[in-house]
Amino acid sequence: MPTVPVLDTTFHYRESGDPDGLPFVFLHGNPTSSHLWRNVLPGVAAPGRRLLAPDLVGMGDSGKPDLAYSFDDHARYLDAWFDALGLTEAVLIGHDWGGALAFDRGARLPHTVRGIAFTETVVKPLVGDEFPAAGRELFTLLRTPGVGEDMILEKSLFIEGLPDTLATPLAPADLEVYRRPYPTPHSRRPVLAWTRMMPLDGEPADVVARIERYDAWLAAGPEVPKLLAAFEPGPGAMTDRGAVAWCEANIAGLEVSRHGPAGHHTPEDRPEELAGAIDAWATRHGLARS
Repeated sequence: MPTVPVLDTTFHYRESGDPDGLPFVFLHGNPTSSHLWRNVLPGVAAPGRRLLAPDLVGMGDSGKPDLAYSFDDHARYLDAWFDALGLTEAVLIGHDWGGALAFDRGARLPHTVRGIAFTETVVKPLVGDEFPAAGRELFTLLRTPGVGEDMILEKSLFIEGLPDTLATPLAPADLEVYRRPYPTPHSRRPVLAWTRMMPLDGEPADVVARIERYDAWLAAGPEVPKLLAAFEPGPGAMTDRGAVAWCEANIAGLEVSRHGPAGHHTPEDRPEELAGAIDAWATRHGLARS
């Protein structure tokens, strides 16, 4: 699989489909990599579509420069990857923080985005009881100095706990692919940084501000087709019926496809259904290059 120089490091990415087609860019979240999309990409392939899935900076097989791994860092390096590949327009597909990065790019560079599909992602800042009690307790601990470092850097909770966020078994070989980029506590810094960006009760303020900005864009942009692939909530899921209803009321140009039970990592649990929903949506909207 190819790599390309990006700023002071390199990006690894998957590529398939029509090399002259409209780019469909699949963005993973925390703590995964482009491996997340391996069983989705074949079902979205069609004439006129170029399929790309990068590993975000510090994640997967991409380089790990000395960064804070803030939201701004990820957006800046991702923008540079788009530039390195000469991608002037794309359909964006995002899971988890990959969906947030897709929304953010749409808000900042709307002329580059032909459509956005998303599943199990960060659609709005959370306040009060909008976040389940168990999840709130976990993310509060992760933000606690010393405690979060022990949970993520030392014990690698998010990697070793991946199978617990799925409704279907994860093969040991696939868990090893996700585990391999993070052999040391230092290498797991991007994973910890993402956990501390969950927008709870107005913090962290810089991330909440970016989300509010992209929420305003999502509400005002019916000309950009959008798809929410919603699943019946399984282990670790963050998109419940209330979140789906919020999206329907607040995102312009949105279509919702509804599916059976899945955990948080829907591309692992239901790849064929997710791919079918994206393919059908993209076909309806003529998202391809002739």
